[in-house]
Amino acid sequence: MSDVYERLEALLRSLGVKKTELRIYRLLLEKRRPMRVTEIVNELGISERSVREHVLSLYRKGILRRELVQQGWLGYTYSAVSPGELLEHIKATILKRINELEEELRGSGS
Repeated sequence: MSDVYERLEALLRSLGVKKTELRIYRLLLEKRRPMRVTEIVNELGISERSVREHVLSLYRKGILRRELVQQGWLGYTYSAVSPGELLEHIKATILKRINELEEELRGSGS
C-alpha cells in the first residue's frame, strides 16, 4: 500500500503540491482524525505560520477538509481527504479544465 501512497505523492508533486504540504497530508492520513494547527506544528516541528499557510492551501485544493470547532476556543480542525476521493477530485478538476479549454478552442475557430 505504501507504493500507492508514493505514487499518489508523485502525482501531487507533479500538480504543484509542495513537500511540506505532502508531509501535512500524510500526517493527517496516518492519524485518521481531525487535528488542530497546533497539533500539526507539534508533530512536524515546523512553524505555526507555515502550517497555517499550507493547510489553507491544501484546503483550497480540496486535499483537506476543515471543520469549525468551539470548545472553549474557536478554530478549525483539519482532516485528510481519502486517497480515493482525492484521485476523483483531481480527475474531475483536470477533465473540467480540459473541457473548458476545448470549448475556448472551438469558439476561437482553432
